[in-house]
Amino acid sequence: MTKSFQSPAYHNDAFLDSDDGRPLRILAEYLEPLHRLRHERVHDTIVFFGSARLRPEDELGRYYDDARELARELTLWSQTLHGDRRFVICSGGGGGIMEAANRGAADAGGRTIGFNIGLPHEQRPNPYITPSLLFEFHYFFMRKLWFSHLARALVVFPGGFGTLDEFTEILTLAQTRKIDRDITILLYGSSYWKEIINLEALVRHGMINSKDLNLFQYVDDVQSALDVLKCTLPLGTAATSPAFAKCRVSSKEPA
Repeated sequence: MTKSFQSPAYHNDAFLDSDDGRPLRILAEYLEPLHRLRHERVHDTIVFFGSARLRPEDELGRYYDDARELARELTLWSQTLHGDRRFVICSGGGGGIMEAANRGAADAGGRTIGFNIGLPHEQRPNPYITPSLLFEFHYFFMRKLWFSHLARALVVFPGGFGTLDEFTEILTLAQTRKIDRDITILLYGSSYWKEIINLEALVRHGMINSKDLNLFQYVDDVQSALDVLKCTLPLGTAATSPAFAKCRVSSKEPA
């Protein structure tokens, strides 16, 4: 009589791809990046957000050039820092501003991260990401978790829905102190951003406190952005593992 053998559940691809296996897929998008980032000794990032559609030849193409130059200058500066503290340029892994950021870091000979996500038409990994630091996500919320976990600074270039979503996510975490550390948030291109989103109106309508406008600032050129980041980024001893956000909770609430 022929014996039949059942593979362990973690080798059962049909189960892992099923609806019931979804929690394991979500967990994998948390644990696998954690494992690799620890191995690569990545502790802190400078995250670049912006449109995947911008090209140097476009009407707003100067933002591509600026993102590339800023990423290059930040990487060169980071390489001069002592100890393990290195601010690694991180993007969403695709084209446009994301490509420009990874490209600028690569121009400077630095490592650079791409948190890519599969989309039907426009999201393919750009060729400038360090191969060992290219991550592929299926779930938007897990990708955004990794953006926020490691970020020490955020530079938001002109973009669309995705950029707005990512920017307001980090802004909300900073406002509510769910990220228990300071994050420098720069909106690059004041004329664009003040036309697209009127954050001052939120104060006038009583939806946010006027102090919340201090959570970010506008910049319009590479040198201004570079000066702000050099003055605000922490230069102390780096952590030995990714610097995860911690929630501030009362003694009566579970952590």
